[in-house]
Amino acid sequence: MTHDDDALRALANDCVHCGFCLPACPTYQLWGEEMDSPRGRIHLLNQLLDGAPLTEAAAAHFDRCLGCMACMTACPSGVQYDQLIEAARVRTEQAHEAPAGIGQRAFRDRAARAVIFALFPYPRRLRAATGPLRLLQRTGLARRLAASPLPARISPTLGAALLLAPSVGRTGAARGVRLPERVRARGPRRAVVGMLTGCVQSVFFPRVNSATARVLAAEGCDVVIPRGQGCCGALSLHSGREAEATRLATATIETFARAGVDAIVVNSAGCGSAMKDYERLVPDATGALAGKVRDFAEFLTELGPVAARHPVRAGGPVRAAYHDACHLGHAQRITRQPRELLRAVPGLELVELADAGTCCGSAGVYNLLQPEAAAELGERKADAVLASGASLLISGNPGCTLQISATLAARGQRIAVAHIAEILDASIRRSNAVNVPFPTQ
Repeated sequence: MTHDDDALRALANDCVHCGFCLPACPTYQLWGEEMDSPRGRIHLLNQLLDGAPLTEAAAAHFDRCLGCMACMTACPSGVQYDQLIEAARVRTEQAHEAPAGIGQRAFRDRAARAVIFALFPYPRRLRAATGPLRLLQRTGLARRLAASPLPARISPTLGAALLLAPSVGRTGAARGVRLPERVRARGPRRAVVGMLTGCVQSVFFPRVNSATARVLAAEGCDVVIPRGQGCCGALSLHSGREAEATRLATATIETFARAGVDAIVVNSAGCGSAMKDYERLVPDATGALAGKVRDFAEFLTELGPVAARHPVRAGGPVRAAYHDACHLGHAQRITRQPRELLRAVPGLELVELADAGTCCGSAGVYNLLQPEAAAELGERKADAVLASGASLLISGNPGCTLQISATLAARGQRIAVAHIAEILDASIRRSNAVNVPFPTQ
């Protein structure tokens, strides 16, 4: 990654402080605070590069950034804010961990981060941890705890986790769905692709991985699903945990280098964004991966769909809203492809959400570490979904699905929620599976 002071200063100096990023930035929208805007954070980073000490206040402004990259879409100067905020977070994380640094985070914050990064990047650990959650949900205690202020008083992260947790007993989540190592193409083989199963995706949304593999096979792909794969490092990378991210990325690179595939298809926006940046994170180990990473919708559009589509609901058309995950729409600039694929599904009426480019508040683990800001953004997104009149919400990222579903469920609103892969799978297979609302506790 670019952490050389001169290189960072050059990137920061691309910012001309025009202010185009301000209305696009979710945290500036929330608080109207200059230091909680992209140009404000760039100003803070410039001060650090000029020798100013990293204060707790400055660290808090960096921590409050969602990393949604909406500012990069809005910026007329092409400022590479993604690299700047990643470098700032690495410095912040290192300073917090150093014995003589800027001071330790509050105990609850440190404990929350320790639990998150001890569990989330490791599917086996995360799956094991869902056992107590399943018990709480079966007894109804999870619902009572989520409605109580007590968990949030103990830890804001705990309170947010209880509100966001999907129902692991009814969705197939956490049951250890085991996909075969190779799914054969249906019909003439057009490509051999690797598929990332992910960490959160594989534990809480195994049905999305299954649907992804079926759709790829239906479109003429042999799908290779390496057994040894784990977390791609996205959560760690976006949280400033550089050494951890590098280790996980290196393992992912080595795993897929052995797979011998034409492309690596990713169905989680945050993961795809991180993997496309591996060259900066692991510059000496990217040869086998360079140029191969593709988002699911991006790859299918490039390949050209051939499998026949059928209506996803026998009883009539479905009014659906598509949510642009930030790391798909802003970081990867993939907005056209998902819509093209969805509009090709018979009987699916696609409507646009108001202020669609604004983050829903998920942002990796942001909704666990900054729950108040995330909740306000989630409410705004829920308002837009309800105002659209859609009965189905489609997303390309598991975190967004959890965030928006939980916000709607807290209001007593339950609409169907699905990944784009599930919609295409249902259309190809003539299934009505997407008619079932997303179950929350």
